[in-house]
Amino acid sequence: MTSTAQSAKSGAGTAHPDHLGHVVFIAAAAAMGGFLFGYDSSVINGAVEAVRDRYDVGSAALAQVIAIALIGCAVGAATAGRMADRIGRIRCMQISAALFTVSAVGSALPFSLWDLALWRVVGGFAIGMASVIGPAYIAEVAPPAYRGRLGSFQQAAIVIGIAVSQLVNWGLLNAAGGDQRGRIMGLEAWQVMLGVMVVPAVLYGLLSFAIPESPRFLISVGKRERAREILMEVEGKDVDLDARIAGIEHAMNSEHRSSFKDLLGGSFFFKPIVWIGIGLSVFQQFVGINVAFYYSSTLWQSVGVDPTDSFFYSFTTSIINILGTVIAMIFVDRVGRRPLALIGSVGMAIGLALEAWAFSFDLVDGKLPATQGWVALIAAHVFVLFFALSWGVVVWVFLGEMFPNKLRAAALGVAAAAQWIANWAITASFPSLADWNLSATYVIYTVFAALSIPFVLRYVKETKGKTLEEMG
Repeated sequence: MTSTAQSAKSGAGTAHPDHLGHVVFIAAAAAMGGFLFGYDSSVINGAVEAVRDRYDVGSAALAQVIAIALIGCAVGAATAGRMADRIGRIRCMQISAALFTVSAVGSALPFSLWDLALWRVVGGFAIGMASVIGPAYIAEVAPPAYRGRLGSFQQAAIVIGIAVSQLVNWGLLNAAGGDQRGRIMGLEAWQVMLGVMVVPAVLYGLLSFAIPESPRFLISVGKRERAREILMEVEGKDVDLDARIAGIEHAMNSEHRSSFKDLLGGSFFFKPIVWIGIGLSVFQQFVGINVAFYYSSTLWQSVGVDPTDSFFYSFTTSIINILGTVIAMIFVDRVGRRPLALIGSVGMAIGLALEAWAFSFDLVDGKLPATQGWVALIAAHVFVLFFALSWGVVVWVFLGEMFPNKLRAAALGVAAAAQWIANWAITASFPSLADWNLSATYVIYTVFAALSIPFVLRYVKETKGKTLEEMG
């Protein structure tokens, strides 16, 4: 590294903006994409049974409508990076906000089941874009001294978005007299649930006009003076701005653009480290976490819980998800990634096993026996808590840190793609599996939670306290 780059790094590392509140606002505005990510991902939970009833479809077709958004997610995530490099981060946020808005309106006013599926794909594309653009933008704009804390806004926004969607669904269901197809403002309740997302989507779009473009992007397109102004705005007047700009230019010029070819090698097509990343992504999804966010209302209703209560339990699960995420954010740098992952695996396996046991009992008058019902409810919350305080956060930390520099971008892309595919597999299969045998379905998830323990012990190395350069 040149002396200029070194001084830039040093100056940046100790930079403290004159108006920290403004920097927090910028990061929070960008994290609205994460809020929409969480909201749009889980709001469908409130519409599943109503969609099944209105369009008279079986579990397999219903599952495809729910899961098809993940196809859009994968495409959006795969294209967002290149798009952001061409037209800028802010423009991508505005496109994402527009797609969220269109998806919300279309989903609320579908003509048919396949029309609804189309709008879910559009929303999925927006989710995929938001999942890439938000963290990248925050990392590029945040002063290095605050980057970790501001970067956590994205994950916090996602889990808050999930919780708010469940709270809104519960409130609308109560307004409709406990009937998902009850009328509210001339529409069925489930349509209003999907349409309410227009509000945060429009807010996201408006906020994107109030925050600056990434200095890194501006420098890449030759707008050095505008980049200088923004760096002064977010890092303070005491920073050597010429050195900061030179440092950014040096880093951009010396970057190795990883390609798919870099990942090839070893005995099984990919290099071993890439397979470990794929394994982390797959285990994160194969424990069935998204069943808790996409189908929890349906799940509880299937074992005799009143619809209004089932929506309330979905909301309380989301609150537990937030609590677990906060715990992970506090401890991930203190106790390390591997210990948290192992603790989470054990807790998830116990929670899932208890759910499998409870669901193995026959229903009495359409309901689980009282003891089994309470065990299932508590175990579901235990499962979500242990997932949130471990695999929900540490997998993304691992994927951002574990790959050598020359592989990082391409390997992260493959691992993220594996995660979307695994997410789709679980989401698409659950209704049919639940119709077949709900208890056996949870046994499958329990097995994957248990298998994640030897996987972490055998293959995953701790990355706490290591520089990215040490991953080579």
